[in-house]
Amino acid sequence: MTRTARLVILLVAVVLLGAVGTGSVLYAAHRSGVRDEQQANGPTVRTGTVSLRPTTGRRLLVRNLAWGPHRDEIATVPADDPQGPRTASGVKCLRFHAAAGTGICLQAVHGRLEDTYRAVVLDSRLHELHHFPAAGIPTRARVSPSGHLVAWTVFVSGDSYAGTHFSTRTAIVDTRTWATDDNLETFRIIKDGRPRHAADSNIWGVTFADDTRFYATLATGGRTYLVRGDIAARTLTTLHGNVECPSLSPDGTRIAYKKRVKGASPDAPWRLYVLDLHTMKETATAERRNIDDQALWADDSTLVYALPGDYGSDLWTVPANGSGTARTLMTSAVAPAYLG
Repeated sequence: MTRTARLVILLVAVVLLGAVGTGSVLYAAHRSGVRDEQQANGPTVRTGTVSLRPTTGRRLLVRNLAWGPHRDEIATVPADDPQGPRTASGVKCLRFHAAAGTGICLQAVHGRLEDTYRAVVLDSRLHELHHFPAAGIPTRARVSPSGHLVAWTVFVSGDSYAGTHFSTRTAIVDTRTWATDDNLETFRIIKDGRPRHAADSNIWGVTFADDTRFYATLATGGRTYLVRGDIAARTLTTLHGNVECPSLSPDGTRIAYKKRVKGASPDAPWRLYVLDLHTMKETATAERRNIDDQALWADDSTLVYALPGDYGSDLWTVPANGSGTARTLMTSAVAPAYLG
């Protein structure tokens, strides 16, 4: 090959690479702009008043992911019409939950060089009552049934539960006094009836039973456990192995959770299970896909959870007793909460 031919090939390669790079930048810019435009075939989203104390029927609140001017805002629909028009609140959250007129909203604060995060406690009109700095990327949030306690989990390092190289920080705040436990790793661990010191402990995914007791995930020694937390005693007692992101049923008898199953891909290791707290019997749900979410109980027999969708995430539902099939509940939505 002559020198001239080599130069021609090099110039062609440079031009092609430049064209590809320019095209990628233009596509990304176009897609970013489109995110602010209403989807032609997407859900109807309109501005209105959103309350955490609904006066007419049961409501479902979500973080709206539909492209348009109200993306990432907390929005509401009637619980019996989840595919209907959404009313957007104007309040943006990365993670959200609410109960009894109290909301917890995990937000990003955009800076010039990097983003920081904060946990905002909201009143029934979605007005800020108090906020706290969050040490990392928001991942889980819950409010106790009474509305008196809120909890959140963030990634201090890493951004996925799939591997082992991550660290979390979980906090609980009493909204009556603003007393804060900003790191549940300081609680005393009781394993197999004996106190255990675990320097490598990680705790995440709080779900409240009442204003004293909660459940969460403890990771230590390369394994995960369901733990029962006691706020007054400041203890975490292990109950069952291989439990992540627990969610307590409304009647307090069962835990929905994601479980690592043998033979699954390391990048998609979890399936959705339900644990009977009296018998410790596990039941696999009919959902066979990978679940990386803290499921929510819509009622005592039905679970709601997020799966990847065309515009971020969609909400799906499946019976808790292992029967039936999974079905779509709501598109372009995540972080659900039922009120009323």
